[in-house]
Amino acid sequence: MMPATGPTAATPEPAAWHPDLLGDGFEARTLSLPDGAEATLVRYTLSVAPGGHPARVAVLAVHGFVDYFFHPHVARALAAGGYAFYAVDLRGHGRSWDAHAAAGRDPNQVPDIAVYAQDLDAAAAAVREAGHERLVVLGHSTGGLVAPLWAAARPGRADALVLNSPWFRLNKPRLTRWAATAMVETVAPVAPRTVVSHLVADYARALHAAHGGEWEFDPAWKWHEPFAVRAAWLRSVLRSQRRLARGLDLEVPVLVLASDRSSRDEHLTTDSVLDVEHMRSVAPALGDDVSHMTIRSGAHDLALSPAPARDEFLGAVVDWLDASV
Repeated sequence: MMPATGPTAATPEPAAWHPDLLGDGFEARTLSLPDGAEATLVRYTLSVAPGGHPARVAVLAVHGFVDYFFHPHVARALAAGGYAFYAVDLRGHGRSWDAHAAAGRDPNQVPDIAVYAQDLDAAAAAVREAGHERLVVLGHSTGGLVAPLWAAARPGRADALVLNSPWFRLNKPRLTRWAATAMVETVAPVAPRTVVSHLVADYARALHAAHGGEWEFDPAWKWHEPFAVRAAWLRSVLRSQRRLARGLDLEVPVLVLASDRSSRDEHLTTDSVLDVEHMRSVAPALGDDVSHMTIRSGAHDLALSPAPARDEFLGAVVDWLDASV
């Protein structure tokens, strides 16, 4: 469950924007968080204030587990639709990896994902300070779990949510989910860093250009090898999923997008990570204004699907934003 309030300490002067690793048109800045933690905010500069005036609506992208923002085509597509584009690399992920690891913390993981509310608080505040009237959070996978919980705990901070293949339920049979829950509830309090599973990396490997995929990204930040999953992190994910399934009563419009099917080995044209039926069945628990859209032959990250599924996804997001925000 997300903390009820944000940090109370005095807010430090914001870090300066600097050129981002994505090159021309992209800038990044560090977001200072409580207890010395850091996240990173990225912006597509051409989208922020076209014609010298802040875009009315800004979109803030939130990545998934063992992931980071490397999607310039998404930024450009939303900018072409008239939307300011930002993305956040949460603490311990991607651009925010070094500070997290230097503090002795496990990259890509925290003992309780509720702490990501602080990252989103800081990112949302920075976006609002740029003069945008409305904020849409675009969450993928684990980001699609974190974002609605944050929006429910922070009414008024987001004006809409777009969820790209959100992780609403562990992709295991019911009995296995029960067993996993019992196991992490027992292990996490006494040995929170115990490795209880591994994230299989076949999907990430299939996406990368070095293995025949379309995309260039840093395999040190989006691993091509199995990644250790620790007990406390998984316990917090499972608790958050149960909280969401009980109902959030969000008062903002929500769009949930998913592939048309799931499979274990068709990485580029199905969701090979999560079960799309879980997304469809849990989505109504978000609130009263929830739309669901199916993207035929979409990958787990619909934005990284081969064309034409990728174009259908991006077009659907822009069309929905035009109608809903």
